[in-house]
This record gives sequence, structure tokens and C-alpha cells, in this order.
Amino acid sequence: MPLHRVSRRSFLSASAAAAGVALLPASESWAADLPMPRASSPLEEKVDGFVAAYMPAMNAPGLTLGLTDAKETRRVACYGYANLDKRLPVAPDNRFQIGSITKSFVALVILQLHQEGKLDLHAPILDYLPDLPIVTEYGTVTIHHLLTHTSGLPDNIGIFIADPAARLVQGFTPGQHFHYCNPAFAILGQLAVKLDGRPWRVLAQERILTPLGMMQTRPVITTADRAQSAIGYEPFWDDQVYPRQGRLAPSANLVMDDTAGCIASTPADMATYLRMLLNRGQGPNGRIVSEKSFARMSTPYIKADDFSSTASYGYGIAVDTLDGHKILRHTGGMIAFASSIHVDLDGGVAAFASINAMQGYRPIAVTEYAVRLLRADRESKTLPAAPSVADPRKVDNAADYTGTFTAPDGRTMVFEARDEQLYFQNGSDSVPLQHAGGDNFISTVTGVFADHAFIFTRKTAPTGKEAAVSKAPQPVVEVAYGPDWHAGSGYEGPRSFAVPEQYAAFTGRYQAESQWGGESRVYVLKGKLVLDGEPLTPLGDRLFRMGDEDWLPETVEFQHVFEGKARMMRIAGLDLWRVDVG
Repeated sequence: MPLHRVSRRSFLSASAAAAGVALLPASESWAADLPMPRASSPLEEKVDGFVAAYMPAMNAPGLTLGLTDAKETRRVACYGYANLDKRLPVAPDNRFQIGSITKSFVALVILQLHQEGKLDLHAPILDYLPDLPIVTEYGTVTIHHLLTHTSGLPDNIGIFIADPAARLVQGFTPGQHFHYCNPAFAILGQLAVKLDGRPWRVLAQERILTPLGMMQTRPVITTADRAQSAIGYEPFWDDQVYPRQGRLAPSANLVMDDTAGCIASTPADMATYLRMLLNRGQGPNGRIVSEKSFARMSTPYIKADDFSSTASYGYGIAVDTLDGHKILRHTGGMIAFASSIHVDLDGGVAAFASINAMQGYRPIAVTEYAVRLLRADRESKTLPAAPSVADPRKVDNAADYTGTFTAPDGRTMVFEARDEQLYFQNGSDSVPLQHAGGDNFISTVTGVFADHAFIFTRKTAPTGKEAAVSKAPQPVVEVAYGPDWHAGSGYEGPRSFAVPEQYAAFTGRYQAESQWGGESRVYVLKGKLVLDGEPLTPLGDRLFRMGDEDWLPETVEFQHVFEGKARMMRIAGLDLWRVDVG
């Protein structure tokens, strides 16, 4: 994801993949007659069969796919629509925005500059860019820290904030934690531009794209290229939690040169790029980076659970294992595109996929399955069956959440389980809920209880000797819907909570003018200030930390308190303004 989009849907973005693929009827009629490529082998038939089920299930209008081994492109395939309104199928030359996969391109350029003796990977970044607006109270930030997301800097919307006095402030000692940081790669892009002497669009073209023959790829996203790009789609309503099959709308034009994620490409070009990675830096006309530099890039420097429980992070790319093989992997999320790559270094095969919709997930399942198929085919083994496509409406443990939950004022919420599905009783109506990861659920009915997620909480797990006695999940004892809190029969904690007086100035709805924004809501829950389901920890009168860890550098700051209400909220460098629209 090139930039961390703050919105009402951000609550779901991290949990969507964990919730599984949604096998639901597609929200648009396009799914009934989805344009598909013609398969010419059993491998292609299996890929196409999985994609045919995956796309309507995930509400993805179009998908582009590039498969390669170390010698040649194995397949370029297009599925679905590049333009839903005109029913134009995805074409091989349609560009899709690859988002944070751009970071690996940036890392290659930095390694080239290192080979040329123009930079020291372990030198302080401020030695090269002394005017960077960063505060390094926890320690010196090196180029290595930026390449590995270990700088301690926050994942802001960018380097430069509207307030010229604002700075990116560290939250932890560099190297101590992995914390995904888009500005780190925006900084590295600025470094490359300074040391190379040419704009990013020129140096990326000359150093990477032209040598590899990637002539359909664009190093920056511009309006001029929109005619050859697939139309990107995003949720129609940005002020509601968003179910998988929610209505989509075309996204507005995007112009972007931020090197955290500014490349748009085709499946054929991306297959070429992945083939260079399979060959450890060797391109068709010479090396892009030396073997030593590629080894640096693909070294697992620090655990990166954001990608998987087994993943670590190298330089601009995640390093992981799949079926015992070393792989490189990454994803990219834009306002209206989502992409994934899997590069099986040991198996000698790789896959790229991108969809023209953004709903929080990435097409990881497609690239992972494609790599498994390619590897089995190469080794003359039985082709693996397609992964299952789960329905998030189906909840094996739906009974865990059933029962009556009561608010302090006596109001109740009732949840029922039927046919492995959870329902919320809204008067005489039953609202089917969709699993959104963990113990969280959302309404599947447009406009009905769509302001917030239903966030269930379980009883605190025992510790010590008691923990060893029972490993069963603890019972659900409470549920919150925004600021509305209800306790179940097993709840044993307090039922009234003190609320700091100043919190009244911060609660409300806030809207960003940026395309990367959307809407967020701030409210009080059990005495704590909460942003879209995430409790905030006070750091000052108007400054709060986001997240559970005490080292996280992301902050929320409330500004311009006027007539008892904050008129602006700054989240990770993005300004959102108070709105009162009911």
C-alpha cells in the first residue's frame, strides 16, 4: 500500500484477508458473463477456474495476470472488465497501478547507486538530505533502516505535511521493530533523485525499465496515461463500513510521483520484471544489480508479520517461505487497485496479479496458487487443487456471539445464529452479518447499521496455572457498536466509566479532502477516546497515539478548538475536517 488511507473502512483493511474470500453473489450483473481467456493447458484451466470463482466472490471487476519461469513468460491473461460501464474487457496492454511493489524498484536503484560508490547503506540519511523534516530523538536513521521499514518513523501520508512546521517524529529506536513506513521509500526516492541528478521518472526508466524492455510500464502515474489504464473502482459509500459485495464506483484521476507506490504496469512487463528477480538481478541485456546486491536485497533482516507469520523484510521486498521454498513477495494497494507478486526463488517460477478495485484485500491467493501450479507443472507433479473459497457469512462459531447484551441504560442488542450465520435482531428484522476478522462483524444490508462494525470482546484469558488447564477460547462477554456499549451475562467488569471533560471537544465526524482520506468518526467508548474502533492513548492535551503498542509512532492530533469543538483532526499527516451532516 503506497499510502495509508485513513477512512471509515480502514478498520476492515487489515482483517479482510484473514476473514477469507467472500463467496457471495456479485453486486453487479457483470459477474454473470465474465470475460475470460481461453485456456490451452490443464494448468491454465486450473488458474482460470480459480480466478472465475475468485473475482465475483471478491467483487473485483477486472484482473490481470502475468506468469513466468526463469527463462520466459509462461502466460499473460486478462479477466473481467477494464471499464464496467462500457463493458470493455481487460486487455493485455491495460496498465494497472502496482502500488507498493514499486518499493522493490526503488531498492534496486538504491543498490545501483551503492554499487557506483555514491552512497553508504549504513550512513545517516541526514548526511545526504539534511533538510528532511524528521525528528530522530530515538537514534540515527540510516538508508538501511529506511529500506527495511525499521527507521522508527510513522507511516504518514507523505514526507511533507501542509503545516510547514510539522515533522515526522520517531516512535522507537531504529532497527528495534518492523513498522511499515511509506515515507521511508518516498525519502529514498528523493535520495535517488539527488544522487543520480535526474527526476525519478527519467532515472527509473533509464536504470530499470528500458534495460529490462519494460516499455509499456510508466514510472509515474499521470492523467495522460489514463486512456490506456483500466478504470479503477472503489466503494460507492465512503462513510460506511463496507461489505464485500457493496456497490462500486469509478475512482477519480490520480497523479502521483511518490516513490512509495507510483508505478503502473502491464502483466507482460511485470512478468519480465519478476523474471529478473528469479535470475537474481540478471536481465536480458545485462545485470540490473550485482549478485552481491541482490543477496542484500533478498536477505531477511527483520520479522515482518504484516506479510505472514513466517515473513521477514529485505530491501523493498518481503522474504518468506512457501512449501519449504524461499520466496520474495509483496503487495500493493492504491485508491482503486490492488496487486500481489510471488517469486519462488528455489522453484524458479513467479506470478503477478492485479485487480482494478480496492476493498482492503490484495489478490494474494491468486499469485500464491499460480506459483504452486507453475512449480508442480515444472516438476511434472500433480497440479494442486484450487484453494477453498470461504464465505464470511458462514461462521463456524456463530454461537459464541449469540445472546442478549444490555447497555447501562437498559437497552438491549440481540444476536442469533442460524445455519452457521450470525444475525443482529433489529426490531422485527434480522440483519445478516459478515465476518470481518477476529471477533468483528459488519452489516451486509446497505445503510442498515452501517456506521460502525460490531466489535465483540471476550473474557480476559486466565494466566499462570489456570491458563494451562483450559486452552478453549474465552466466552464473548460484551459488544460495542461505535460508542454504544452492551454487556453480556458473563461480563464482570465495571458498567460506568469516567470520561475526561476535554473529550467532548474531539468527538464527531471528520472528512478528508484528499483522495487518500475518506471519513473517520471519533467517539467515546468505556471512557476512552476511540477512532473508528481503535482506542487512542493520550500523549498530551490534544495529541493521542494510535494502536496498542507503546512504541508506535502514528498519532492523532485535534486542532482548532472553536466553540467547544475541534474543527480539524490530523492523522498520520493527513488533515480531516469536522463535518456535521447528520
